[in-house]
Amino acid sequence: MSVKAIEGLAPAQVWNRFFEISQIPRPSKHEERIRLYLRNFAGQNSIEMSEDATGNIVMKIPPKPGFEKTPVVVLQSHVDMVCEKNKDKVHDFLHDPIELVRDGNWIKADETTLGADNGIGVAAALAIATDDTFEHGPIELLFTVDEETGLTGAHTLTKGFIEGKYLLNLDTEEDGYYYVGCAGGMDTIGTFEIEFERIKEGYQAYTLFISGLKGGHSGVNIHEGRANAIKIIGLLLDKLSTTDFQIAMLTGGSKRNAIPREAETIIYLNPDTEAAIREILNEFTIETILEYKDTDPTIKITLDKKDDSEFQKVYTREFSKKIINVILSLPNGVISMHPKISGLVETSTNLATVVVEQNHAPVSKMMIGTSQRSSIESAKKNIASSVRAVFELADAEITNTDGYPGWQPDLDSKLLKISQKVHKQLFNREAELKAVHAGLECGILSDKYPGIEMISFGPTIEGAHSPDERIKITDVEKFYRLLKSLITEIAKAK
Repeated sequence: MSVKAIEGLAPAQVWNRFFEISQIPRPSKHEERIRLYLRNFAGQNSIEMSEDATGNIVMKIPPKPGFEKTPVVVLQSHVDMVCEKNKDKVHDFLHDPIELVRDGNWIKADETTLGADNGIGVAAALAIATDDTFEHGPIELLFTVDEETGLTGAHTLTKGFIEGKYLLNLDTEEDGYYYVGCAGGMDTIGTFEIEFERIKEGYQAYTLFISGLKGGHSGVNIHEGRANAIKIIGLLLDKLSTTDFQIAMLTGGSKRNAIPREAETIIYLNPDTEAAIREILNEFTIETILEYKDTDPTIKITLDKKDDSEFQKVYTREFSKKIINVILSLPNGVISMHPKISGLVETSTNLATVVVEQNHAPVSKMMIGTSQRSSIESAKKNIASSVRAVFELADAEITNTDGYPGWQPDLDSKLLKISQKVHKQLFNREAELKAVHAGLECGILSDKYPGIEMISFGPTIEGAHSPDERIKITDVEKFYRLLKSLITEIAKAK
């Protein structure tokens, strides 16, 4: 269907640009072709353009006559997209265009991600560049690269690359909302050199597996009280410490920014104690199911005999106890809520991963990964210090990532007041205000350009980062009308 999917849709200039963008492969870290498209666009329309060494691009749109001395407004969006497809879909994201499909009041893709995140922001900015139907002051269009896999473009921006006083980030996905803050984040990793001993004679290997948890994003879902599979397996191993068992392997979680859904350990048991261990396991399972019946109703804990065990050695009893204590001691979940914005997590930490790395040398290492978030920089560092203290007490080697800063809500900003005024004039109600306990480029931009005022908004997008991604057609018209009206009102504001 593709181009026919957008026929007759308004505003035509936005949808046409969105279609062009959708035909250009642009996975994160492979933005060469979309950058070429932007360079050609600037050249064809005689727009002043700059590009930095990372690939970030800024275009400068001159003001309408009479608005030369009004504040510069930056429209910011990222050019890369998340590339996911259904299992049976044949699609090469490095070479194939996105196939657009109209489904009632929605535009989606044919079994792949759509790239409306953040292609619709790019399309709207380009439409603004050539739209002569509204009054405006000087505008800068800022296009960043590699947002989805590391916020790389935003991190490498330099002083003077943009000059704007106000920045409109076009990368949120709920019509009727202005986003005014986000959390900053960092990772703290503890690395342990595993201590081994021999497997006791006659002991049998078993797999202990925690599964069926919801998991979720460690920023978006951290306040929902969902179970953490690593915490659960730590608690269970602690319960089993009254029996005699040996750990051969322990792993859990998969991503630094996800609440772990699964955890697994291989343990060796005296077969004569299996019945007693299963009795403890059954009691623990009942308690856990009851504790998480509302958040994780499909939680499952299994203990299965492993007949083909490949392990030649197991963790020492002392090392096993140390790792169990570390898992039990590490803070996890919400640390504090925002005092002014109802329902917003201010600070949190997530016990994210346990990974075992076997080196070529006769040394194995276990890495326990954690992630800290906060909209307050000092609070983020403080909770990271608490995590570090646990690792230090257990003699771990500690690594911290540089992380990224948060974006603290400024509910008294002039830009927000103007934005609320425009929204009410257009739609007869003020936009609702939101902040997100996850990372946005705004956090980095506010740190790079002190004093710049920002809000983030966009049309309704559902299922982003999945093949279910879709964008609401009627909301795109509202989004573009709001964008134009807001730029005009900033130019006219005293």
